[in-house]
Amino acid sequence: MKNTPLLLLVFLLIACGQKAGAPLEVATTQSGEVRGVLNTGKDVASFKGIPFAAPPIGDLRWKEPQPVKPWTGTLLCDRFSASPFQNKPAPFAMWTEEFIAPPEPLSEDCLYLNVWTPAKSVNEKLPVLMWIYGGGFVSGSSACAVYDGEALAKEGIIFVSINYRVGVFGFLSHPDLTKESGRNASGNYALMDQLAALKWIKANIAAFGGDPDKVTIAGQSAGSFSVQALVASPLSKDLFRAAIAHSGASMNRFAKKLADAEKAGVELSQKVNSTDINALRKLSADSLLKLANTFPYGTYVPVTDGYVLPDDMGSIFRNKKHNDVALLAGWVTGDAALTGEPKSAREFEQWASEAYGNRKDEFLKAFPASTDEEAKQSQVKLGNLNFAGYADHVWALSNVNSSYLYQFSYVPTDKPGFPDYGAFHTADVPFALRTLAKWNRPWQDTDYAVEKAMSTYWVNFVKTGSPNGAELPEWKAYNATDQNIIELNEKPVLKPGWYKAELQFLESTQ
Repeated sequence: MKNTPLLLLVFLLIACGQKAGAPLEVATTQSGEVRGVLNTGKDVASFKGIPFAAPPIGDLRWKEPQPVKPWTGTLLCDRFSASPFQNKPAPFAMWTEEFIAPPEPLSEDCLYLNVWTPAKSVNEKLPVLMWIYGGGFVSGSSACAVYDGEALAKEGIIFVSINYRVGVFGFLSHPDLTKESGRNASGNYALMDQLAALKWIKANIAAFGGDPDKVTIAGQSAGSFSVQALVASPLSKDLFRAAIAHSGASMNRFAKKLADAEKAGVELSQKVNSTDINALRKLSADSLLKLANTFPYGTYVPVTDGYVLPDDMGSIFRNKKHNDVALLAGWVTGDAALTGEPKSAREFEQWASEAYGNRKDEFLKAFPASTDEEAKQSQVKLGNLNFAGYADHVWALSNVNSSYLYQFSYVPTDKPGFPDYGAFHTADVPFALRTLAKWNRPWQDTDYAVEKAMSTYWVNFVKTGSPNGAELPEWKAYNATDQNIIELNEKPVLKPGWYKAELQFLESTQ
């Protein structure tokens, strides 16, 4: 028959559960078969709610993530799983509902991930982006609207978003937990969730048309601190080749010491008149969260545990003990608002005296404050550098692989009557992920132009390890001499040495 080869191809596509010309709708993971859903344009398939670890409930609360129990038949993955258990999510300030986890369902049974793929064949070997949400390590969800992966998948990459445990469920240390771990460590369960997701990608992403050797991790705020932790951890060796860090990195104040974290864990158990971890394991998730809420913010954060994180961030990066992967990192001008209320020129000078003593004049030369307005601008610079910029600088200079730094200064178009929050913390994410369509604002051509430029840089980086490509201003790599930083505003502008004096002063204080 003349048409035998064509008929054979059609037969093979049907046998694999694949429609000719359409993305993969069925994939076979190591735990079982999953079925996704095609988008309206039939050019991307999404698989939502794929389990990547066993539910961390009961005896598995505060344990390393365990393997998924295999299933028979085909698991329909057409909706997001429950978000991690946390205080009930609700919009506040500039963070409208598009940035917030759905209020329901919330559950400790939350270790699921989502895949968007444009691949029509398992043989395409597309590059992969794994997204890690922010939320101060106490909130967040992969189900947030602005983390939708369809638009970037249309650009020829596979987008994966993951859940991880937050708050007391993700970061409790306790002497009993340290002892039972078999690793003399406790507290970094959330980071181990992220590692488990990366291992899942390594083992399974080829079934979705992805290349397990071309994985980039990315995250914002707590997600960015997570990216840095994964780059620092010896446990993530060879699990990814590049990292994107939005608004979050630190060299000196990242993680608690294990002994301090254990002390907080003992204090929590004493709330139920016990020092035994099993007393806390027996509590309902709601009761445990209420107890944890009596402790100050910052109690449940990553831990320098000697296992996931063998040392503090500064030592790991300065001694080049990190995973040396290509880096794209930066901050938003509004990040500074998270570092404290602005001071007047007089107050700022007084603070400089207390903070830097006989080096006050040097400091004020780098961060001048002759007027209130000048002091405000210096505090914005200092806040941004303290929140991420200085650590990004150290990280970049610790790398052999190329590093690219940015500052996002663009102010998104506001809703009528909505307060002008400027280029606020998290505002850059929908521009990078090309999800303005998921954010309800009256967008203008300038917004879409920024979205197109920024997301194209990001996609290029995921594909090649460099953000550069046709029709974009050149983004030169960061080095000690030029210290290139690109400003992402209405148009991208490269600014060599933009913060050179400020960074030089901060470096001298370490």
